[in-house]
Amino acid sequence: MRHLLLLLVGLLLVLPGRALALTATELLDAVDANMTFDTRESTMTMTVTKAGRVKTYELHSYGRGATEGAVEFNAPARDKGTRMLKKGGELWMWLPNVEKTQKISGHMLRQGLMGSDFSYEDMLETASLKERYVATMGSEEVVNGRKCWRIDMTARSADVAYPKRVSWIDQEYKVPVREELYALSGMKLKVFTFSEVQDFDGRKFPTLFTAEDQLQAGSKTELRFTDLKFKVPLQEEIFSLRWLER
Repeated sequence: MRHLLLLLVGLLLVLPGRALALTATELLDAVDANMTFDTRESTMTMTVTKAGRVKTYELHSYGRGATEGAVEFNAPARDKGTRMLKKGGELWMWLPNVEKTQKISGHMLRQGLMGSDFSYEDMLETASLKERYVATMGSEEVVNGRKCWRIDMTARSADVAYPKRVSWIDQEYKVPVREELYALSGMKLKVFTFSEVQDFDGRKFPTLFTAEDQLQAGSKTELRFTDLKFKVPLQEEIFSLRWLER
């Protein structure tokens, strides 16, 4: 009987006529189950296009829960060895060219990382959507060829980077396909798209993120995961100032 009930619940989530059986809270739970993690290690390439000029970075990142993250740049040569560390609500950056650690705070957190369309906050934000936003369910729409639910979100507190967020969630994979990020005034700040979803031991996760700054014409950044692992053991030292300045 229990297996039959689980099957019926699964059908409610995927049958076209019953797609809206999910509540906004249930949908956020499903998305967070895919997009958040206990530990994660990844290798990425970041391609930044500004005014027709293209620059590509290679980086390696580590994450532990919502409060700890570390990133190291391996290319290009001029940026090799640059590192970032997130610990709690604080963020530091090690600049090897001047052998100096700089704390990133205040308005600097909203600036583009290495001139990209991803801010420092964007790159290191791993807290769940449910923790950050109150959500309401919207309509069913097709985005980039995928059947999606639209969900409208309002930030729970003033310290959330984007007070308003509209997300289109893939009905099959339960991951975002597109997000529009707004200021409190209603001005659209950025558009994120997510694609190339892969399966990681039952977890669905997009391996290509794209950001477009709506305040800078022709500005676009692609972040591609070339290697990605979840539930990996990570050394305690990675999340320390000692690792940052090594």
